[in-house]
Amino acid sequence: MVKNDGVLGGRLLVVALEGWNDAGEAASGAVRTLKDQLGVVPVAEIDGEYYFDYQFNRPTISTNDDGTRSLDWPSVIVYGPASDRPAQRKPIVEEAGLSVSGDNAGNVFILLGTEPSRSWKSFAEDLIAIIDENDIEAVITLGAMLADVPHTRPISVFTSSENPEVRAELGIERSLYEGPVGMLTVITDAAEAAGVPTVSVWASVPHYVHNTPSPKAMLALIDRLEELIDVVIPRGELLDEAQVWERSIDQLTSEDEDMASYIHQLEQARDTVDSPEASGEAIAQEFERYLRRRGGEGKPPPGPTAS
Repeated sequence: MVKNDGVLGGRLLVVALEGWNDAGEAASGAVRTLKDQLGVVPVAEIDGEYYFDYQFNRPTISTNDDGTRSLDWPSVIVYGPASDRPAQRKPIVEEAGLSVSGDNAGNVFILLGTEPSRSWKSFAEDLIAIIDENDIEAVITLGAMLADVPHTRPISVFTSSENPEVRAELGIERSLYEGPVGMLTVITDAAEAAGVPTVSVWASVPHYVHNTPSPKAMLALIDRLEELIDVVIPRGELLDEAQVWERSIDQLTSEDEDMASYIHQLEQARDTVDSPEASGEAIAQEFERYLRRRGGEGKPPPGPTAS
Protein backbone atom coordinates (compact mmCIF):
# COMPACT_ATOMS: atom_id res chain seq x y z
CA MET A 1 0.00 0.00 0.00
CA VAL A 2 1.27 3.47 -0.91
CA LYS A 3 2.58 5.49 2.03
CA ASN A 4 0.87 8.75 2.94
CA ASP A 5 4.01 10.86 2.67
CA GLY A 6 4.21 10.53 -1.12
CA VAL A 7 2.58 12.37 -4.00
CA LEU A 8 -0.81 10.90 -3.06
CA GLY A 9 -0.48 11.82 0.60
CA GLY A 10 -2.19 15.21 0.38
CA ARG A 11 -5.61 16.29 -0.81
CA LEU A 12 -6.78 14.08 -3.69
CA LEU A 13 -9.51 14.39 -6.28
CA VAL A 14 -10.91 11.06 -7.50
CA VAL A 15 -12.72 11.47 -10.83
CA ALA A 16 -15.26 9.35 -12.71
CA LEU A 17 -17.57 10.44 -15.52
CA GLU A 18 -20.50 8.50 -16.91
CA GLY A 19 -20.48 7.90 -20.64
CA TRP A 20 -17.71 7.01 -23.10
CA ASN A 21 -15.11 6.47 -20.35
CA ASP A 22 -17.34 4.25 -18.21
CA ALA A 23 -17.87 0.78 -19.72
CA GLY A 24 -20.09 -1.37 -17.56
CA GLU A 25 -20.62 1.64 -15.28
CA ALA A 26 -17.49 0.37 -13.55
CA ALA A 27 -15.71 3.67 -12.91
CA SER A 28 -18.77 5.64 -11.82
CA GLY A 29 -19.95 2.69 -9.71
CA ALA A 30 -16.60 2.41 -7.93
CA VAL A 31 -16.38 6.13 -7.20
CA ARG A 32 -20.02 6.30 -6.15
CA THR A 33 -19.31 3.52 -3.63
CA LEU A 34 -16.43 5.57 -2.25
CA LYS A 35 -18.55 8.74 -2.15
CA ASP A 36 -21.43 7.11 -0.29
CA GLN A 37 -19.12 5.74 2.39
CA LEU A 38 -17.01 8.86 2.85
CA GLY A 39 -19.91 11.04 3.88
CA VAL A 40 -18.65 13.93 1.74
CA VAL A 41 -20.74 16.98 0.89
CA PRO A 42 -21.03 19.02 -2.35
CA VAL A 43 -18.38 21.74 -2.50
CA ALA A 44 -18.75 22.83 -6.14
CA GLU A 45 -20.92 22.23 -9.20
CA ILE A 46 -19.90 22.95 -12.77
CA ASP A 47 -22.78 24.68 -14.57
CA GLY A 48 -24.11 22.11 -17.03
CA GLU A 49 -25.95 24.73 -19.11
CA TYR A 50 -22.68 25.49 -20.91
CA TYR A 51 -21.35 21.97 -21.29
CA PHE A 52 -24.24 19.62 -22.05
CA ASP A 53 -26.26 19.06 -25.19
CA TYR A 54 -29.63 18.32 -23.63
CA GLN A 55 -30.80 16.53 -26.77
CA PHE A 56 -27.96 14.06 -26.19
CA ASN A 57 -27.91 14.03 -22.37
CA ARG A 58 -31.56 14.68 -21.62
CA PRO A 59 -32.86 15.74 -18.21
CA THR A 60 -35.17 13.28 -16.46
CA ILE A 61 -38.33 13.86 -14.47
CA SER A 62 -39.36 11.95 -11.37
CA THR A 63 -41.88 12.06 -8.52
CA ASN A 64 -40.59 12.76 -5.02
CA ASP A 65 -41.84 11.07 -1.85
CA ASP A 66 -44.17 13.99 -1.20
CA GLY A 67 -45.74 13.66 -4.66
CA THR A 68 -44.07 16.68 -6.26
CA ARG A 69 -42.50 16.35 -9.69
CA SER A 70 -38.93 17.51 -10.29
CA LEU A 71 -36.43 17.67 -13.11
CA ASP A 72 -32.99 16.12 -12.70
CA TRP A 73 -30.47 17.80 -15.01
CA PRO A 74 -27.16 16.27 -16.15
CA SER A 75 -24.47 17.67 -13.88
CA VAL A 76 -20.92 17.40 -12.63
CA ILE A 77 -20.45 17.84 -8.88
CA VAL A 78 -17.32 17.92 -6.74
CA TYR A 79 -17.73 16.55 -3.20
CA GLY A 80 -15.37 17.08 -0.30
CA PRO A 81 -15.02 16.65 3.47
CA ALA A 82 -17.54 18.61 5.52
CA SER A 83 -16.03 21.93 6.56
CA ASP A 84 -16.52 21.30 10.29
CA ARG A 85 -14.47 18.11 10.24
CA PRO A 86 -10.69 17.92 10.60
CA ALA A 87 -8.60 17.38 7.49
CA GLN A 88 -7.12 14.19 8.93
CA ARG A 89 -9.54 11.64 10.28
CA LYS A 90 -10.09 7.89 10.38
CA PRO A 91 -13.64 6.49 10.33
CA ILE A 92 -15.95 8.71 8.29
CA VAL A 93 -19.29 6.88 8.21
CA GLU A 94 -20.25 4.14 10.61
CA GLU A 95 -23.81 3.54 9.43
CA ALA A 96 -24.55 -0.16 8.79
CA GLY A 97 -20.95 -1.01 9.62
CA LEU A 98 -19.62 0.65 6.48
CA SER A 99 -16.83 3.19 6.79
CA VAL A 100 -13.84 4.31 4.79
CA SER A 101 -10.86 4.26 7.12
CA GLY A 102 -7.20 5.22 7.00
CA ASP A 103 -5.23 8.33 7.82
CA ASN A 104 -5.70 9.63 4.27
CA ALA A 105 -9.50 9.28 4.19
CA GLY A 106 -10.13 12.90 5.20
CA ASN A 107 -8.13 14.15 2.21
CA VAL A 108 -10.34 12.60 -0.47
CA PHE A 109 -12.51 14.71 -2.79
CA ILE A 110 -14.84 13.16 -5.36
CA LEU A 111 -15.92 14.31 -8.82
CA LEU A 112 -18.97 12.52 -10.23
CA GLY A 113 -21.21 13.34 -13.16
CA THR A 114 -21.80 12.95 -16.86
CA GLU A 115 -19.12 13.50 -19.48
CA PRO A 116 -19.79 16.95 -21.00
CA SER A 117 -20.92 17.19 -24.61
CA ARG A 118 -19.02 20.33 -25.62
CA SER A 119 -16.54 23.06 -24.64
CA TRP A 120 -14.14 20.59 -23.08
CA LYS A 121 -11.29 23.10 -22.78
CA SER A 122 -13.45 25.52 -20.79
CA PHE A 123 -14.77 22.67 -18.66
CA ALA A 124 -11.21 21.66 -17.80
CA GLU A 125 -10.38 25.27 -16.90
CA ASP A 126 -13.38 25.41 -14.55
CA LEU A 127 -12.27 22.18 -12.90
CA ILE A 128 -8.69 23.40 -12.45
CA ALA A 129 -10.08 26.49 -10.70
CA ILE A 130 -12.00 24.22 -8.29
CA ILE A 131 -8.87 22.15 -7.70
CA ASP A 132 -6.93 25.32 -6.88
CA GLU A 133 -9.64 26.71 -4.59
CA ASN A 134 -9.70 23.50 -2.54
CA ASP A 135 -5.92 23.05 -2.36
CA ILE A 136 -6.13 19.68 -4.10
CA GLU A 137 -2.64 18.34 -4.73
CA ALA A 138 -3.20 15.33 -7.03
CA VAL A 139 -5.88 13.88 -9.33
CA ILE A 140 -6.78 10.23 -9.88
CA THR A 141 -9.05 9.47 -12.83
CA LEU A 142 -10.93 6.18 -13.08
CA GLY A 143 -12.15 4.78 -16.39
CA ALA A 144 -13.33 1.53 -17.91
CA MET A 145 -13.12 0.31 -21.49
CA LEU A 146 -14.61 -2.56 -23.45
CA ALA A 147 -11.94 -5.11 -24.32
CA ASP A 148 -11.35 -8.65 -25.58
CA VAL A 149 -11.10 -10.15 -22.10
CA PRO A 150 -12.94 -13.09 -20.48
CA HIS A 151 -15.40 -12.51 -17.65
CA THR A 152 -14.13 -15.67 -15.94
CA ARG A 153 -10.72 -14.26 -15.10
CA PRO A 154 -9.66 -11.38 -12.80
CA ILE A 155 -10.41 -7.98 -14.32
CA SER A 156 -7.30 -6.37 -15.80
CA VAL A 157 -6.50 -2.93 -14.36
CA PHE A 158 -3.87 -0.65 -15.92
CA THR A 159 -2.41 2.23 -13.91
CA SER A 160 -0.40 4.94 -15.65
CA SER A 161 0.78 8.51 -15.27
CA GLU A 162 2.11 11.26 -17.49
CA ASN A 163 4.15 12.54 -14.55
CA PRO A 164 7.69 11.10 -14.32
CA GLU A 165 7.92 11.64 -10.55
CA VAL A 166 4.65 9.79 -10.01
CA ARG A 167 5.78 6.92 -12.23
CA ALA A 168 9.03 6.61 -10.29
CA GLU A 169 7.32 6.73 -6.90
CA LEU A 170 4.50 4.30 -7.68
CA GLY A 171 6.41 2.02 -10.04
CA ILE A 172 3.88 2.47 -12.85
CA GLU A 173 4.18 3.09 -16.58
CA ARG A 174 3.33 5.82 -19.02
CA SER A 175 0.44 5.03 -21.35
CA LEU A 176 1.46 4.48 -24.98
CA TYR A 177 -2.10 4.73 -26.29
CA GLU A 178 -2.68 6.89 -29.36
CA GLY A 179 -6.14 7.65 -30.69
CA PRO A 180 -9.46 9.24 -29.72
CA VAL A 181 -9.80 10.24 -26.06
CA GLY A 182 -12.49 11.20 -23.60
CA MET A 183 -12.83 13.97 -21.06
CA LEU A 184 -10.66 12.10 -18.55
CA THR A 185 -7.62 12.58 -20.76
CA VAL A 186 -8.43 16.28 -21.18
CA ILE A 187 -8.65 16.63 -17.39
CA THR A 188 -5.34 14.82 -16.96
CA ASP A 189 -3.64 17.03 -19.54
CA ALA A 190 -4.99 20.24 -17.96
CA ALA A 191 -4.02 19.17 -14.45
CA GLU A 192 -0.47 18.26 -15.44
CA ALA A 193 -0.13 21.59 -17.26
CA ALA A 194 -1.24 23.31 -14.04
CA GLY A 195 1.39 21.45 -12.02
CA VAL A 196 -1.04 18.98 -10.42
CA PRO A 197 0.24 15.38 -10.72
CA THR A 198 -2.17 12.77 -12.03
CA VAL A 199 -2.73 9.02 -12.05
CA SER A 200 -5.02 7.19 -14.49
CA VAL A 201 -6.62 3.85 -13.60
CA TRP A 202 -8.49 1.86 -16.26
CA ALA A 203 -10.36 -1.45 -16.01
CA SER A 204 -10.97 -3.76 -18.96
CA VAL A 205 -14.61 -4.90 -19.20
CA PRO A 206 -15.62 -7.88 -21.39
CA HIS A 207 -17.09 -6.36 -24.55
CA TYR A 208 -19.67 -9.12 -24.98
CA VAL A 209 -21.57 -7.99 -21.86
CA HIS A 210 -21.48 -4.28 -22.59
CA ASN A 211 -25.21 -3.82 -21.88
CA THR A 212 -24.99 -4.69 -18.21
CA PRO A 213 -23.25 -3.01 -15.24
CA SER A 214 -20.12 -4.87 -14.16
CA PRO A 215 -19.74 -5.12 -10.36
CA LYS A 216 -16.64 -7.28 -10.88
CA ALA A 217 -14.92 -4.40 -12.70
CA MET A 218 -16.11 -1.98 -10.00
CA LEU A 219 -14.43 -4.19 -7.40
CA ALA A 220 -11.19 -4.30 -9.38
CA LEU A 221 -11.09 -0.50 -9.54
CA ILE A 222 -11.86 -0.20 -5.83
CA ASP A 223 -9.04 -2.64 -5.05
CA ARG A 224 -6.55 -0.55 -7.00
CA LEU A 225 -7.87 2.76 -5.69
CA GLU A 226 -7.60 1.50 -2.14
CA GLU A 227 -3.93 0.69 -2.70
CA LEU A 228 -3.17 4.05 -4.29
CA ILE A 229 -4.83 6.38 -1.79
CA ASP A 230 -4.03 4.35 1.34
CA VAL A 231 -7.55 3.87 2.68
CA VAL A 232 -9.74 0.86 3.41
CA ILE A 233 -12.98 0.86 1.38
CA PRO A 234 -15.70 -1.59 2.46
CA ARG A 235 -17.16 -3.51 -0.48
CA GLY A 236 -20.67 -3.83 0.92
CA GLU A 237 -22.83 -5.98 -1.37
CA LEU A 238 -20.49 -5.68 -4.36
CA LEU A 239 -18.81 -9.04 -3.65
CA ASP A 240 -22.13 -10.90 -3.85
CA GLU A 241 -23.23 -8.86 -6.85
CA ALA A 242 -20.00 -9.70 -8.70
CA GLN A 243 -20.56 -13.42 -8.12
CA VAL A 244 -24.14 -13.19 -9.34
CA TRP A 245 -22.94 -11.21 -12.40
CA GLU A 246 -20.39 -13.88 -13.32
CA ARG A 247 -22.83 -16.76 -12.81
CA SER A 248 -25.48 -15.07 -14.95
CA ILE A 249 -23.01 -14.61 -17.81
CA ASP A 250 -21.91 -18.24 -17.44
CA GLN A 251 -25.54 -19.25 -17.86
CA LEU A 252 -26.10 -17.07 -20.92
CA THR A 253 -22.91 -18.09 -22.70
CA SER A 254 -23.34 -21.79 -21.96
CA GLU A 255 -26.40 -21.73 -24.22
CA ASP A 256 -24.40 -20.34 -27.17
CA GLU A 257 -21.76 -22.70 -28.57
CA ASP A 258 -20.02 -20.01 -30.64
CA MET A 259 -19.83 -17.65 -27.68
CA ALA A 260 -18.57 -20.37 -25.36
CA SER A 261 -15.82 -21.20 -27.86
CA TYR A 262 -14.86 -17.55 -28.20
CA ILE A 263 -14.63 -17.09 -24.42
CA HIS A 264 -12.44 -20.19 -24.23
CA GLN A 265 -10.06 -18.54 -26.72
CA LEU A 266 -9.96 -15.43 -24.56
CA GLU A 267 -9.23 -17.54 -21.49
CA GLN A 268 -6.33 -19.28 -23.25
CA ALA A 269 -4.83 -15.96 -24.33
CA ARG A 270 -5.20 -14.51 -20.82
CA ASP A 271 -3.73 -17.58 -19.15
CA THR A 272 -0.74 -17.50 -21.48
CA VAL A 273 -0.02 -13.87 -20.57
CA ASP A 274 -0.48 -14.52 -16.84
CA SER A 275 1.63 -17.67 -16.77
CA PRO A 276 4.77 -17.24 -14.60
CA GLU A 277 6.92 -18.92 -17.22
CA ALA A 278 5.54 -16.88 -20.10
CA SER A 279 8.27 -15.14 -22.07
CA GLY A 280 7.77 -12.06 -24.19
CA GLU A 281 8.09 -14.22 -27.30
CA ALA A 282 5.49 -16.71 -26.06
CA ILE A 283 3.05 -13.93 -25.28
CA ALA A 284 3.58 -12.38 -28.70
CA GLN A 285 3.04 -15.73 -30.43
CA GLU A 286 -0.16 -16.39 -28.52
CA PHE A 287 -1.58 -13.01 -29.48
CA GLU A 288 -0.58 -13.51 -33.10
CA ARG A 289 -2.55 -16.77 -33.08
CA TYR A 290 -5.45 -15.02 -31.41
CA LEU A 291 -5.47 -12.23 -33.99
CA ARG A 292 -5.36 -14.78 -36.83
CA ARG A 293 -8.35 -16.57 -35.30
CA ARG A 294 -10.22 -13.27 -35.13
CA GLY A 295 -9.62 -12.84 -38.84
CA GLY A 296 -11.33 -16.14 -39.55
CA GLU A 297 -13.74 -18.40 -37.76
CA GLY A 298 -12.56 -17.16 -34.39
CA LYS A 299 -13.99 -13.69 -34.94
CA PRO A 300 -16.22 -12.94 -31.96
CA PRO A 301 -19.96 -13.33 -32.47
CA PRO A 302 -22.38 -10.70 -31.19
CA GLY A 303 -22.47 -10.89 -27.43
CA PRO A 304 -25.50 -11.68 -25.29
CA THR A 305 -27.61 -8.74 -24.30
CA ALA A 306 -27.72 -9.39 -20.59
CA SER A 307 -29.37 -6.70 -18.55
